[in-house]
Amino acid sequence: MKKVLLLFALLPLSLFAQRITPEEYIQTYKDIAIREMREHKIPASITLAQGLLESGAGNSALAREAKNHFGIKCHKGWTGKTYYMDDDEKDECFRKYKDAEESFRDHSEFLCTRGRYSALFDLEITDYVGWAKGLKAAGYATNPKYAQLLIDRIELYDLTKYDKIALGQMTDDNQLPDIAPEDELLELAYSPTDRSAFPLVDMTPEKRFIYENNGVRFVYAKEGETPEQLAKDFGIKYKKFCEYNLLRRPDEMVFHSGDIVYLEKLRNKNWKAKKYTVEEGETLRDVALRFAVKPNKILSKNRLKEGDRISKGQVLWLR
Repeated sequence: MKKVLLLFALLPLSLFAQRITPEEYIQTYKDIAIREMREHKIPASITLAQGLLESGAGNSALAREAKNHFGIKCHKGWTGKTYYMDDDEKDECFRKYKDAEESFRDHSEFLCTRGRYSALFDLEITDYVGWAKGLKAAGYATNPKYAQLLIDRIELYDLTKYDKIALGQMTDDNQLPDIAPEDELLELAYSPTDRSAFPLVDMTPEKRFIYENNGVRFVYAKEGETPEQLAKDFGIKYKKFCEYNLLRRPDEMVFHSGDIVYLEKLRNKNWKAKKYTVEEGETLRDVALRFAVKPNKILSKNRLKEGDRISKGQVLWLR
């Protein structure tokens, strides 16, 4: 009996831990996968499917003891902690993390910074089949059925709903969010709380100060001014003025004191801010006006399509 007890005492604790079901794994890590999709443009469905497959839904020794959920080996240049186990070869070096969240983050950075995966980011972000096949083609795993194994998990557990949540097309209870389309929202200007962030660059003959945001000249509106009135005051064609300020229904628009009114076209990128995390209730138009960047350029930099919604917590690249 003593020998039996000693044998059990020498076994790793992970063997006695309660196994995690795939459904529990998904519920535990879905929010991290959604966040990584918003920031790194990797489908949440792919991240979750890889995590399920590579870690055995979090039950593998590598996941339990090294918190490594994606089977990422050390590779040249890794300076973090390590974990050794047999894989394709005996006693191979794997990355070891402080927690699962760090593993998810490193997985995103691994795909984003390795050139062999760069073609994946040319795919539609909702093309999980293309991503699965692309990962296999790029050599992420040696299993010839790797792509199909990912696809099977995505379809079995309906993981594409987390892609839709990340894109703002669904909420976590699978319902469409109660957000009106942008063209139904009241058109508002950007009114900054801190005016000191914008340099004063000029003054009109009428003693009106002109400032710059991202190199785009603007004035602060006075209460009750209209687009037509301001376009006339600054000698700008009305149509151009509306384009500069992203106005689709200018006849219904009245500016309020402190609103930014642009006097020239927005830029293709922002020279100071690299990226921005969307706040509650913001639309693409709001972000474009805040950073003086054309909306279509924000869309292209983030691999979004016309009509795609943005949502709170989504990270948008601005250059």
